[in-house]
Amino acid sequence: MLVLFDQGTPVGIRRYLEHHSVKTALEQGWSTLENGDLLREAEKAGFDVLLTTDKNMVYQQNLSQRKIAIVSIGRNRWSLIRPFLDQIVKAVDAAKPGTHVIVDIPGR
Repeated sequence: MLVLFDQGTPVGIRRYLEHHSVKTALEQGWSTLENGDLLREAEKAGFDVLLTTDKNMVYQQNLSQRKIAIVSIGRNRWSLIRPFLDQIVKAVDAAKPGTHVIVDIPGR
């Protein structure tokens, strides 16, 4: 799958998604796009999944007609994310178009 990391998504996660092709919004030149525009551009470019730290995106965007899936992790601190890498990878692996999954990562 082609996975897009939203701004704020720790790039260290990339090495755990070894079976996927990963790009960042910055690499794509999309770091300043708002959520709706980012989703549109990502879909046009053929991305399958958006990995984001924004847990509210699902409430701001209508995903029913989207070709892209959203996986939200809600945190961006590596020390909090690291214990949940297996869950993040499983969520990305299982992502289906038009769906939104939140990987619950508690704060300290």
